[in-house]
Amino acid sequence: MDDVLFPRTSVPDPGDAVTAVLDALPLPSLLVDSHGLVRYSNSAWRYWLDALGDERLRCAHGHTRYFDLVARLGDDPEIRAFTDRMAALFRGEVARVEHDYGLACPGGARWYHLEAAPIEGGSRFVVTHADVTARVRASRESAWLARHDPLTTLPNRSHLHQLVDAELRREGRGPLSLLLLDVDGFSDVNDASGHEAGDELLRQVAARLRRVARGSDVVGRLGDDEFLLVSPDCPDDCAATVAERCQAALTAEPFSVGGRVLRLGASVGVATAAVGTDAGAAGLVRDADLALSAARASGRGGLHSFTPELRAAAERRAALGVELERAIEGGELVLHYQPIQHLPSGEFTGVEALVRWQHPERGLLPPGDFLPVAEQYDLLLPLTRWVLHAAAAQAAEWARHGSVLVVGVNVHARHLSTGTLVDDVFAALAVTGLPPEQLVVELTETSVAEDPVCAAAQLAELRRRGVEVSIDDFGSGFSSLGQLVTLPTGVLKIDRSLVAFPEGRRDHAAAAIAAVVALGRACGIRSLAEGIETADQLALATELGCTFGQGYHLGRPMPAAEVPGWLLAHNGGRRPVPWSAMSEGRVTLTAAG
Repeated sequence: MDDVLFPRTSVPDPGDAVTAVLDALPLPSLLVDSHGLVRYSNSAWRYWLDALGDERLRCAHGHTRYFDLVARLGDDPEIRAFTDRMAALFRGEVARVEHDYGLACPGGARWYHLEAAPIEGGSRFVVTHADVTARVRASRESAWLARHDPLTTLPNRSHLHQLVDAELRREGRGPLSLLLLDVDGFSDVNDASGHEAGDELLRQVAARLRRVARGSDVVGRLGDDEFLLVSPDCPDDCAATVAERCQAALTAEPFSVGGRVLRLGASVGVATAAVGTDAGAAGLVRDADLALSAARASGRGGLHSFTPELRAAAERRAALGVELERAIEGGELVLHYQPIQHLPSGEFTGVEALVRWQHPERGLLPPGDFLPVAEQYDLLLPLTRWVLHAAAAQAAEWARHGSVLVVGVNVHARHLSTGTLVDDVFAALAVTGLPPEQLVVELTETSVAEDPVCAAAQLAELRRRGVEVSIDDFGSGFSSLGQLVTLPTGVLKIDRSLVAFPEGRRDHAAAAIAAVVALGRACGIRSLAEGIETADQLALATELGCTFGQGYHLGRPMPAAEVPGWLLAHNGGRRPVPWSAMSEGRVTLTAAG
């Protein structure tokens, strides 16, 4: 058999330098004459064929036509185009041919790079075949990774956008719905059990969504804990049904992750492109995201469909964000100050700084109208820095005119996470000349809980250098006793939900307030009752030993120019005394920005 396939003439003739060179080549190679007959195959070719076990590529020297060899591999446009190029090479019409091709082999597909070039003036041609399987597989893997999420193997954001655009362009399509799902409580899993547990949870969520999706649906992962279902031919009512099925799949049974049993759900936003709608993937995904934000706002497990009003509201927020950035730089922000009373003495010794926006068209805007926009558009840090400087400058100005007041500024959790809080605070003090003991930095209980270690280090440094620290809204959530003991805090603001007790619940409120006051006192921490709206609430806070009080019953927020006169009137004509002159020692008051 070998004599037939490789006749004795295949053994290199010592005088034939070409065949000797071919046998020295590591690449499988053929020698073909200008008539297209295979004249010689080198040793690497024969070893290659034995390894592949592909009989289609065996040839008899001097008898097998090269084009017959190629034809054994199939008859498709790509092979025919290659044959035409090789024929042109044999006719001397082109100087070289290169071609990449794949072979289906028992051990899996392999890929080769072919090069053909003339020798000896064009009477014979050498055809080499380099194995490029590793390179092709790496390239294909790279292409796959460019379109898929490696964690869940689902299509990723860019691939999903391509799929949506293709479906929107499809002839005869029906309504196309996008369902954007956000796993409720996912961040808690990451925080409590680590990212490996979070990754495992995402894989399990992906598997469940795959199981309940319709056959024509595509499930993908946009990023983090957000998944997208692309549902062709799915009108609004169908999309709501699919969304409810997805939510049920996640809540029907708990997840088992890292030895823990977890019950989770999902919020879903739905956007539908009706037939004939001139929409693109980016816009449709954005609509689904707006619907998801509305679903989240309604609580865990929410489901909301997109409406044009959601987009209009988003556009208004975006415009307001641009205006707010200009307002911070352009002097449109102002501070109002709410008095804080030292309850044992009855004297007003401090103020809380409250930021307002003097909008050129909409008038004076309260914080609730623009702080959410500041958070959404990453303006909280520049806004807080402005408040720090403005409040410190005003307190220094009052002090120069004889009114020594403690002023406080609220700081967002995001400011803690940047690690710049201490530098920003003392930059404001340095510029304005305000002594550190006249400033209080206030943070909410929940913001400190996000990263207590990072918070503790910065708060300790503030107190070490003379700035007081206050925890706001204490008692509004799941207050941590361990946090209270370990955090360097000087003041607790008792949440208004405890102070403003409902009718008939005075005794219960009193018990809760007394517990907080006693707990703080045991830890060397003073208390401030906020939200005092009635004389009864003030009497209760004073009776239970709160150090400070604040609320509309005591004094409403007012512009800076009104503060000195108001204090003189309400302190019996006396100017506020410095904290060092008070019998209880340092006056530490809180403030919100």
